[in-house]
Amino acid sequence: MSQDLPDLRGLRVGVLGDGIVDHYIEAAPARLSREAPVMVLRHRCEELRPGGAANVARNVVALGARCALFGVVGDDLYGRALQEQLGAIGVDIQGVVAAAGHTTPTKTRVLAGEAHRMPQQVLRIDREPDAAPPPEALTRLAGILERASAGLDALIVSDYGYGGLGPATLDLAGRLAARGVPVVVDPRRRPDLVAGPTALTPNLDELAGFHGCTPEALADPGRLARAGRDVLARSGARWLLATLGNRGMALFGKAGEAWTVAAAGSDDVVDVSGAGDTAAATFALALAAGRDAPWAMALANAAAGLVVMERGTAVCDARALSAALVGAPQAIDARPELIRE
Repeated sequence: MSQDLPDLRGLRVGVLGDGIVDHYIEAAPARLSREAPVMVLRHRCEELRPGGAANVARNVVALGARCALFGVVGDDLYGRALQEQLGAIGVDIQGVVAAAGHTTPTKTRVLAGEAHRMPQQVLRIDREPDAAPPPEALTRLAGILERASAGLDALIVSDYGYGGLGPATLDLAGRLAARGVPVVVDPRRRPDLVAGPTALTPNLDELAGFHGCTPEALADPGRLARAGRDVLARSGARWLLATLGNRGMALFGKAGEAWTVAAAGSDDVVDVSGAGDTAAATFALALAAGRDAPWAMALANAAAGLVVMERGTAVCDARALSAALVGAPQAIDARPELIRE
């Protein structure tokens, strides 16, 4: 593949989906509690990071394109923090609807470890909404997206299963795809979430679940190819990009094409959080820039290989990705190979 990163600065990409807050608390082991057989941790620091669809938007901006986020958050502390952080890095948040009484999904991870050593996650607490956002919030969101859609060069649909994707917004995503706008769907619930999208980007567990088998069964290349083609046909998409963790990625096309690429970068994976978000963002941007799908897969693979080397929900910026492509120490050879059953 060409080692040149396309110029993405003129592109405007929409991200539609469930914004999540990733909350990290770092602490040092202090002593055993007298109250219960548990460790007492001494608080060291904490950080909020955009997650879910918000992390996809963060990746789009880091790669140099313009981005608008469309979704519903709660009118709460975490929802306001999410909007503030995204606005500070240049994400257009006019399409973020704050709904009273709705809870912004928040994942609190407690990391414990001694100073100067890599902390380990010891606890996770999830704050989740009890129901989908109120209908009036979804109606307002659909109207905002409708008005903004004419100016989009691509749309990424990021489904995390919190009900923030109403029928009207999903219908609009399908209409954008029918008009030739690249629409990339990162699915959680089902493969046919959007009618006729450009591409679907399930991870290994999602692909296996959609196909009705275990992730371990897809270690066989023939079974993987059958699963990819089955889910692709049911989705109505032109392409299916499956992210396979340390096995890399596989790409399936509507015309019967099938490629695979080995995982990029080092074997010393630190954290896979957000790698799928990075892959979806990079793949969509490459398609919007006019590159073909195998090239877009290779680029997405390179980007995902960089973010798994960082702790927490991370992003890949244009400078780091360019360095990887032109021969820095983490350089890769990402030429896709055909899958043979």
